[in-house]
Amino acid sequence: MQELSLRHLPALAHWFTPEPVSAPGPAAVGEHVLTTGVGRWWADQAEQPGAVAVSCADHVLLRGDPRALTPADLSPLGDSHIHAPARFLPLLGAAFEQLVPCERMVWTRQEPAQRHPVPRGVTVRHLEPADTEALVDLGSDASWITASWGGPLGLAASGHGWAATRRDGSILALACTYFRGAGHEDVAVFTAPEHRRHRLALACVNALTEDIARRGHVASWDCSTLNRPSRLLAWHAGFRLVREYVRYAAGGPRAALTSRDHSLAT
Repeated sequence: MQELSLRHLPALAHWFTPEPVSAPGPAAVGEHVLTTGVGRWWADQAEQPGAVAVSCADHVLLRGDPRALTPADLSPLGDSHIHAPARFLPLLGAAFEQLVPCERMVWTRQEPAQRHPVPRGVTVRHLEPADTEALVDLGSDASWITASWGGPLGLAASGHGWAATRRDGSILALACTYFRGAGHEDVAVFTAPEHRRHRLALACVNALTEDIARRGHVASWDCSTLNRPSRLLAWHAGFRLVREYVRYAAGGPRAALTSRDHSLAT
């Protein structure tokens, strides 16, 4: 696949419109990339493509006709989480060393959330650009939560994050819009390990979801069916299950494909 330039993007918007329009779920990835410019677009050809992919923060949406692609074409999409129609499965299986189905659950905020006071000396507030260093200080374990905004500065300046902070500005927990869709905003949460079980994540999620509602959007939640802590947090925050789906954890490209590409290049 070839990477597309920005001038091609408006014509590709319809490829990732959810059904029904503005439904919660993986389609928010494409809408987020169109809105923020954070991510990459791929197609079998720039003009009148037969298959298109969009990627952001190791999440990939793949749409179109698999007959327009070869297994080698999918090499740029390796080591990611791929959502694609079932017709792509034979192609995906031939392209990657490993392809693991992952059952997912989509929730939306439908009920009032549980409320609990935060500990003394902790404030739940909007993230600001000045919080960039505090996000960096959370370390590599938290790097995933800033990835969909291009890194710590992008998230801090996005206006889409809330954090529980100490007086010194250090961040104990945060919640943010991970993917902003046309009608839904997908929520992500991180709590520093030493500050878990104090309901700080819940306080951040509550503040974020109220902010999302003020923007006229609905908060959504996407998690693994096996992630019980995430499901419990979603429930306590007023989210209720809407549907389930399957995405695929792809490994690296098959060695035979990468070797062939190398031999062609040389």
